[in-house]
Formats: sequence, structure tokens, C-alpha cells
Amino acid sequence: MQPHGPLIYNLFPLLAGPFEDWRPHLIHARELGFDWLFFNPVSYPGFSGSLYAVKDHYGFHPVVAPEGPEAGVKAFAAVLEAMRDMGLKPMMDLVINHTSVDCPLTQTHPDWYARDAEGGIVNPGAMDHGEWVSWGDLATVDNAGTPDRDALWDYWDCLVAHHQGLGVKGFRCDAAYQVPAELWRHLIGRARARDAEVVFFAESLGCPIEDVVRLAEAGFAYTFNSVKWWDYEEDWCLDQYTATAPLVTGTIAFPESHDTPRLAAELAGDLGAVLARYAFAAFFSTGLMMPMGFEFGARRSVNVVRTRPEDWEAPDDLREPITEVNALKAAHPVFNQEGPMTRLPDPAAGVTALEKHARDGAGAALLFVTRDPKSGPPPRPEGPWAGAREITPTCLAERRAGLRVFVAD
Repeated sequence: MQPHGPLIYNLFPLLAGPFEDWRPHLIHARELGFDWLFFNPVSYPGFSGSLYAVKDHYGFHPVVAPEGPEAGVKAFAAVLEAMRDMGLKPMMDLVINHTSVDCPLTQTHPDWYARDAEGGIVNPGAMDHGEWVSWGDLATVDNAGTPDRDALWDYWDCLVAHHQGLGVKGFRCDAAYQVPAELWRHLIGRARARDAEVVFFAESLGCPIEDVVRLAEAGFAYTFNSVKWWDYEEDWCLDQYTATAPLVTGTIAFPESHDTPRLAAELAGDLGAVLARYAFAAFFSTGLMMPMGFEFGARRSVNVVRTRPEDWEAPDDLREPITEVNALKAAHPVFNQEGPMTRLPDPAAGVTALEKHARDGAGAALLFVTRDPKSGPPPRPEGPWAGAREITPTCLAERRAGLRVFVAD
């Protein structure tokens, strides 16, 4: 069997707690069929306490290392070794476009940061309902224009090398499109010289295709796609897929993330609809990422500042369905490649039909999905696909969920 695409379990550090408590989650992730273990930042945060406002890149958040930095170093190394022993490739979140505003680097290396007209540090931000919201706990790193570029880029390279030395095999690069492609090319090239198997994943949600091209040319193997927000009807999703598919090894889909509401809450606890969304994400693109708690129907969103282990919830047990979908994805090459995908005429009212072919010609698949999750399962196909073998996951058929899957091997 050909290697399948990355199956990524996202362990959220503030929900998992101390490194010593991660092992049951690792075992659990492996039993579900995942082969990558992605964890959000575990570094020591600035005054806001946000995982993404890093103050000390080599320190540890008190939640994951409550006994202090020395014990944290040993515990972190031990949990990374445990991942590898279980067949899970460790993937860390790499945040190099900003630091916390109270990071000591703002004092020791002031030239590394973007400055406004008055010489003050620039805070990054984003548009929210037409208004610019500045993130006052963050300081923008000037990776492109700093006069001390060599020292800054060496700092990032040393950070990557340090974690590679601990056994990290992948880097999910936060807001990768906000970092110069030349810097990514520098870091990825050096990382691959140390370990030819290291994989870089670009968080590129919302960026234009030109930025995806730059990231692919810089050496990223994977980008994350936006299928989570697709209504199964508008053109943008397939247009994005068609444009990006030739550029990278593959893209990563997800039913929810640490930045979104929980899907079970969005769909009012309709587990058939939840699983249909998960399965569609799994079959749509090369890779798949699932955040911890999804397999238990969690409703409470995680928060990069406030979440704690006591927020763990398990209202429903979806472990068996998740395992089934993961195994089905891994077994069919067409679901593990960014092959040509075409929308066919609707086979029935409110039903979207997608025909997907493996990039290497090893089979094809037909996905029928109802645009309204309350509409029940779609019909069987007619015409050229009338005799196709149905491989709809049992968990979907039993719940009369709105997704059916057919293959032509």
C-alpha cells in the first residue's frame, strides 16, 4: 500500500496539561489511526498568557511544566520520545512573525522589530467587521527589513535546530505568508540538511494564491485549506483547490481547529452531521487534522489563554467512527492525493456531486453530499457511476448522514 497523507492529531497543551499527563492522549491518538501529533506552542508566554505570545522560546508554559524549567526540559524530551516510540511524528507550532511585546528580545535586539514613525514597536492585528483590531500583547518581528538580518535569521535557525535535536519531525508554521519566502527557504534548507525527512506545513488560510506559490517555492510540502467553511455550493473552494493542488505535495483539511467554534456546538449536537463533515474533510484532500476533544463531541471551544485541563469534556464517544473514517482514508490512494476534482451536475435537489481522481491515476471516487445536513442521505448515482462500489462509512450510513462515497479502483 502506498503511504497515506498526514493524519494529524492536534493536542492542545492547555487542555492536555503537564507533559507528564500527555501519554494517555498519545496512546489514544495512535489508536484512532493518527500518525502525526501536532501541539500548539508550549513556550513561556508573555503577560497575556497566550500560547501565541511567546516571551521565552526555550522556556515552558507553566501549565505544561508546573515544576519549573529544569523539570520541563526533561519532561518535554521524554514526551517527544514517547511520541516517536508510539509511531507518532512530533509536529510543533513555529511562530516567527511576532513575539510577546514583553519578550526580552525587544530590549536585547531592538532592531529585530518593526517600528512606527515614533520608534515604538508595531503591534500586529487584523480587520474585524471592517475595523482594525490591534493585538497589544504582540510585537511584530521585522524579518524582512531588519538591519541585523543574519543574526535574527540565525536565531530562528537555532530554534528549529534545537527542536530537531529533540526529535521534532514537522513544523506547522503560523501565519507563514506573513514571513518572507527567502527566510523560509533559508530555514527549510538548513533543517533538511540536518534531517532530510523533516516536513514543513504552512498555515496559509485566507492568503491569495500568489502567497501559496511563494510558500511552495520556498519548500513547504503542505498548506492548510479552507474546506471547513465551504457550503458545498459556492465556486471558491474548488477554485482554490484547483489552483493550489499542483503547487504542493498536498493540503490539510480539518473539521474544526483551535481558532474555530466546536463543530458539535455549531451543528447543535447532530452527530451524523458532525461525522459527515469530518469524513468529507478526510476524503477531500491529502491530509487531515483533528483537534483533541472532537472525538468526544466536545462543545466548548478551546482558548489560547484561559483553557485548562479541567475544561475537558466528553459528552459523546465518536472514537469508533473516527477510527473507521481514518482507516478508510488511508486505504484508498485517491483520498491521499491532491488529484483532479470536478463538480458534476447535482444528482438531486440540494445534493453536490464531486468526482475526484488520484493524481497518479490509481482510482477515482465520487462524493455525494447534501447541502442541508437535515435532508438525510443522498441517492445512489446513475449514469457512468451507477455500478460503482459504495464505501460509505458505516457510521454515516447508520446515522443516515448526508454523505455517500463511491469508488472506481
